[in-house]
Amino acid sequence: MATNDTISDMLTRIRNACLVRQSSTHVPTTRMTRNIARVLKEEGFIEDFQEIGEGIKRQLVISLRYKGKAGRPIIRTLKRVSKPGLRVYTNRKEMPRVLGGIGIAIISTSQGIMTDREARRQGIGGEILCYVW
Repeated sequence: MATNDTISDMLTRIRNACLVRQSSTHVPTTRMTRNIARVLKEEGFIEDFQEIGEGIKRQLVISLRYKGKAGRPIIRTLKRVSKPGLRVYTNRKEMPRVLGGIGIAIISTSQGIMTDREARRQGIGGEILCYVW
C-alpha cells in the first residue's frame, strides 16, 4: 500500500510494534525514513536498523528497544508535528524543547535530518518532523 506521508506511516508502524512488544518492525525505505531511523539509533530509542530487499521493495527492519524485566518500550510517544497539509517550521531561536530536554524533536534542516539539540548547536532552523520521548 502506497502512502503519501511516509513519515507518519513509519511512526505509526513503530508505535504499533511497541504496543504489542514486537522485537522489530518493517518500514518501506526512503531517504527520509533511513535518516529518521539513524537519528533514533544515535539517540538510543531503537536498537538498530538494516535494509533488506531490492529496488522498490526495499524495507528497513527496525529493531526496537525495551527496558526492565517488564519490557517497557523505550519509546513512549511518537508525535508527528509537520504534516503534508500543514508544514511546521522553526528558526534557531524558537527551537522547541521536548519535555524539558528529556525527549527529542527530529528536525529536517538544510544540513540534513538531526535532533533539536544538534540544530540548536549548529545555529540552524528547519521543519519539525516529529517529537519522540
